[in-house]
Amino acid sequence: MTWTVGFDLDMTLINSQPGVAKAIDIAAAELGVPIEGARVATRLGPPLPMLLADAGAPEASIPALVARYREVYPTVVPLVPALPGAAAALAAVRAHGGRVLVVTGKHRPLARLHLDELGWQVDALAGDLWSADKAGALREHGASIYVGDHTGDMRGARLARAHAVGVVTGPCDAGELRAAGADVVLADLTEFPAWLDAYRS
Repeated sequence: MTWTVGFDLDMTLINSQPGVAKAIDIAAAELGVPIEGARVATRLGPPLPMLLADAGAPEASIPALVARYREVYPTVVPLVPALPGAAAALAAVRAHGGRVLVVTGKHRPLARLHLDELGWQVDALAGDLWSADKAGALREHGASIYVGDHTGDMRGARLARAHAVGVVTGPCDAGELRAAGADVVLADLTEFPAWLDAYRS
């Protein structure tokens, strides 16, 4: 029987902070918006317009910022590394005969750039989804497990009735992830293959 594991992208599979920060700084400088990319990048998870608004960007400037950010972003993709254990986690799913799904708040074309850059083959990619909105994609693809670093990821997993696996590689600590519904919390994806072995046994 085919089964599927979903993964978040930013700060779960990849450390996108340096790339996001640089792309925001370029766009903000060009458009004269006084926000700091490094500060925005510490809160990755929600969609970019929400992050920019929370960082103090004037509402009227956000559409132009997002558009320029997306134009610039391909140039920063090489700055973004895989997080420890990410490739092994994907391989572990394959070793158990599973399908790999990525469900992310990142704009889908930009998420695809990262997968291609890292040479990661996935069975499906859903982008531009955040928190509870991730549940629809998880249900559509039959994900029985969802792995993420944010409380929003845990909410999406719970709504989809998927086993919620939290990793503390993003902005949320273990307590926050558990409070949002995590069934298990791992330090990072280096712990995922052993956990999956036990879960599938």
